Amino acid sequence: MDTTAYQAFAKEKLKVTFKDIDLLLTAFTHRSYLNEHKKSVREHNERLEFLGDAVLELVVTEYLYATYDEPEGVLTNWRSSLVRTESIGAAAAKYDFEPLLRLSRGEKRGSERARAQILANSFEAVIGALYLDQGYEAAKKFLTESIISTFEEILETGSWMDAKSHLQELAQSQETATPVYKVMKEDGPDHDKIFTVGVYVNDKLRGQGSGPSKQAAQQKAAEAALAYYQQAKA
Repeated sequence: MDTTAYQAFAKEKLKVTFKDIDLLLTAFTHRSYLNEHKKSVREHNERLEFLGDAVLELVVTEYLYATYDEPEGVLTNWRSSLVRTESIGAAAAKYDFEPLLRLSRGEKRGSERARAQILANSFEAVIGALYLDQGYEAAKKFLTESIISTFEEILETGSWMDAKSHLQELAQSQETATPVYKVMKEDGPDHDKIFTVGVYVNDKLRGQGSGPSKQAAQQKAAEAALAYYQQAKA
């Protein structure tokens, strides 16, 4: 087993030298890879992911509590924005996790959405491995650089809010109007419907989206409308 690339990753990206490099190797091992290499690989990364998730939550919670004098509800929403799949998946991509992922042949051909989830899971697993091998302070240092450093931008853009809440605030401030959601069409049988929803501001279509429920389609429409406003601003 060649661990050279993993130790190089630890030195360059995590700024540490792993004492037990097998921990890091396991952090990048997806369940599907284990199924194809049962004789040579004993463990996948889900237990480390479980541990890393807890470390991530603690580090982020500690930072927010110590830095901001806000009520619990606000801090909870802010924490959610930092630890959600999109945020940690983006960090994993930024730190070039993907070439080190150990996946089955099928998972390598998976969808972009599936790959994003795998990246986010591997990020948490790496945090778990870093915590076990180097301790809490090392994990905290890396998370401060990779996750907490993005918080100012999250606050500035308002992306800590869900898309519908963010759109409502934006539409009221820019157009003094409240977004209205309308179902544009429904496709498919009753047990497997796809809804397409449009969101209108001052009777003008600002975005549309589709999903398996009206609520999901509304969120997608709100995201499209936010992209519209962002593009108009640019």
